[in-house]
Amino acid sequence: MIIHANKGRSIGKRDPMLYGQFIEHFHRQIYGGVYDPDSPLSDEDGLRTDVIEAMRQIKVPVLRWPGGCFVSSYHWMDGVGTERIPVFDKAWRVEEPNTFGTDEYIKMCRKIGCEPYICTNAGTGTAEEMSDWMEYCNLETEGKYARMRIRNGYTEPHRVRYWSIGNENYGSWEIGAKTSEEWSCLVTEAAKMLKHVDPTAELTAAALDDLDWNVALLKKCGSFLDWISIHGYWDAIHQTNALADYETCMTYTNTIEDSVRRVRGLLTAMGLENRIRIAFDEWNLRGWYHPNVHTIRQGVAKEEYLIPRDDNDINSSYTMADAVFAACFLNMCHRNCDIVGMAAFAPVVNTRGCIYTYPEGIVKRSTYHVFDLYVNHLGDVVLNGWTENEPWKIYRKHGREECRTSVLDVVVTAFSDKEGYAVAAVNKDPDEAAEIRIDLEAAGTVRIYTVNGPDKDSYNDIGREEVQIRVRNAGEYRWGMKLQLEPHSVNVIEICADPA
Repeated sequence: MIIHANKGRSIGKRDPMLYGQFIEHFHRQIYGGVYDPDSPLSDEDGLRTDVIEAMRQIKVPVLRWPGGCFVSSYHWMDGVGTERIPVFDKAWRVEEPNTFGTDEYIKMCRKIGCEPYICTNAGTGTAEEMSDWMEYCNLETEGKYARMRIRNGYTEPHRVRYWSIGNENYGSWEIGAKTSEEWSCLVTEAAKMLKHVDPTAELTAAALDDLDWNVALLKKCGSFLDWISIHGYWDAIHQTNALADYETCMTYTNTIEDSVRRVRGLLTAMGLENRIRIAFDEWNLRGWYHPNVHTIRQGVAKEEYLIPRDDNDINSSYTMADAVFAACFLNMCHRNCDIVGMAAFAPVVNTRGCIYTYPEGIVKRSTYHVFDLYVNHLGDVVLNGWTENEPWKIYRKHGREECRTSVLDVVVTAFSDKEGYAVAAVNKDPDEAAEIRIDLEAAGTVRIYTVNGPDKDSYNDIGREEVQIRVRNAGEYRWGMKLQLEPHSVNVIEICADPA
């Protein structure tokens, strides 16, 4: 493949929020994940310091919370103040202790250095409850909820800028699911009240790439919204945990861009593409494993619905397939950075997360290193590059259906604060190296950062670190320079006078 780009042809400057994360009250994401007051590794606020440090390393820009399906029956007032009363979480069928609530979440965001992003209860909740929550967080002293926050020990407002009205309320699995007409009416009234509390807040609402749903939503309340929220999981294994193999996962990369393309087209058709951006605020290759919960027939014994969730934390599940897919997704976001302004990997800790916790420490799964690579080495100006001689291969989806898939996925970036380029280059081929030729007007040293392991099924676990970032120098750049990309690898190629 020959790679071309020049700095006169840019798509735009990507928003750091493309590297956002998500966390939900599900399984061990909160309790036993980021929040574990009994752990010797936790600080005075009960937050795991090793997890916080790992999130700082990947410069988490924004963290969506508290759900997810959990939020559609969550009442925020249960999780503030000194009297925390446990309740039954109807989404995940466990007891929620409410010891981690709004104020604990804000403390965590401050320690990470990220923006909070609160998703509100639009299932069993009301527009007024949503706006009361914003009063608690954002008003200085006015009203009973701001005064409640002050009594709880927080004299300064939390100043939460990003708010989502609901989560997947279009889905039959969601508590308080709505029709498109019901949804557009609720979002309009909620957005109206939220903007009355804080006109500077940025609002999004649960959506999907469905024409009827989005037209109803945007026609009625598009003037209130700053974002439109979509989600995507490609390996839908909620009931089975039957993980797709590496080759099948590569076929899923064919459809990464589909939802963005459709939503972009709708926003353009409605004249909203310059005012409303896309927040892809839940995404991952693999859906979470939670059998017999989001089904009509519920599991009865805990062995049927609760204990199986532990299988989400089998670290051997998270291989180079997850890393390569994650890099392709981020490349897609970069290519669409003019309209995709936020994304949130789901989740950040445990379950399918990029960080796994255990009593003595953490494991950084393969996807963690992709975020580390992109956040710390890719440029912030995305160029409208083009390629020649792109290689393709045919892989079998689930060992049966044949799918033609591109072998390489490339994005070229430049830096707004220094001269040089950084090329994100993914080789999806499970077995063979791929050659690229770089035709750029550039000068400087070439340094290649690679996320990879010994084979396509490499993974990290306690005492096992197969997937890492490796660095090698390739000498001085010259026009038409050829480089070899390892099979099943994620790479960032820096061409700078002084690579960092």
